[in-house]
Amino acid sequence: MADTLIRRMSTADVGFDLALTTLLDWESASNPTVAETVAKVLAKVRAEGDAALLEFTRQFDGWEPASAAALEIPRIRIQAALDNIDVDVREALETAAERIRAYHQHQCQESWSYREADGTLLGQQITALERVGLYVPGGKATYPSSVLMNAIPAKVAGVDELIMVSPTPKGFVNEMVLAAAAIAGVDRVLTIGGAQAVAALAHGTESIPKVDKIVGPGNIYVATAKRQVFGSVGLDMIAGPSEILVICDGKTDPDWIAMDLFSQAEHDEDAQSILLSSDAAFLDKVEASIARLLPESERAEIIRQSLSARGALILVDDMDEAISLSNRIAPEHLELSVDNAEQLLPKIRHAGAIFLGRYTPEALGDYCAGPNHVLPTSGTARFSSPLGVYDFQKRSSLIGCSAAGASELAKVASILARGESLTAHARSAEYRLLGGENE
Repeated sequence: MADTLIRRMSTADVGFDLALTTLLDWESASNPTVAETVAKVLAKVRAEGDAALLEFTRQFDGWEPASAAALEIPRIRIQAALDNIDVDVREALETAAERIRAYHQHQCQESWSYREADGTLLGQQITALERVGLYVPGGKATYPSSVLMNAIPAKVAGVDELIMVSPTPKGFVNEMVLAAAAIAGVDRVLTIGGAQAVAALAHGTESIPKVDKIVGPGNIYVATAKRQVFGSVGLDMIAGPSEILVICDGKTDPDWIAMDLFSQAEHDEDAQSILLSSDAAFLDKVEASIARLLPESERAEIIRQSLSARGALILVDDMDEAISLSNRIAPEHLELSVDNAEQLLPKIRHAGAIFLGRYTPEALGDYCAGPNHVLPTSGTARFSSPLGVYDFQKRSSLIGCSAAGASELAKVASILARGESLTAHARSAEYRLLGGENE
């Protein structure tokens, strides 16, 4: 194994099930030291507000804001970032934004109601969240795509105010991120990060209002802070390392598949890239492509560690077994690099996003295809869905009884309430009985 870039496995191997379980295992829980540090930061921000934010900015980001007001980037400065970036970069951001917006507009839900024969109204009212916080990693890391993918669905949903927080280590402001914020319609941008930014959004300070929900990725301190404030605010998800699972029939260029595996492995050493195929010779070709292409990759060492620790090329018996394994893994990204990929869709039960055919690399979904790239990881696609407009809306049930309808329902409610020994419930319903039956 020491000389192997990526492990080879077969479903026919003795102990394969255990080996796969071990490969998929990833412990997302923060270590106790991180949790303790985060708890102290959250408590300090909650107690001291803006003063704590200024202190943590000096301590962690290495620059000296003159006041809490200095933590906010003026709107004119945000627009200037958009106006001054390279034309081709602006066009790419705007094209991606248009596609993301168009896709998410299809997710919009409408309120609905109906009336029963006696005039009783039942239904559901859809309303947008009032205020949402968006966390964006800062510094020299550039994640404009994260801004677009999180902010645009919120705006399509009708969120009133979107507050973006992003750290600026040593005062470094990422122009591309600001430009994306301008395009996406972010309302306020604050130069704070880490657990202190999550605390400010969750609890509010003198200058930052409490939000209803926090979305967006971050490091272990941000993820731990999100866990600890959940309940005070809503969350999108606590994401694990990025994942890709490719099912290939052996007819795709092996270099393409190798690079698709790299596209996730380059995120970090914990990312996971897995290929399933029933063609052993094709797995050999992909392994050779990996060995040849890796040295020329800019993030070669990260890719190498990721593939070595958590990657695999797995030989399966046939396509049915590949699909069965895929449903067991429930991957964040699933590429179906096969002929007639759409025909397999009815068999796919669990996947964050499904990429159909040989010409649909996962990378297109990350940036500009349209669907959201914020996806469930670590097997949570079994019960979770991609970020979307519905994450920024909530539903209220509507019940409006007519006198006749209330009288009929009261008879049922009375029996059930008394069966639960909740007599106040029963009497409340019985007061609505017609004909004096409650007297």
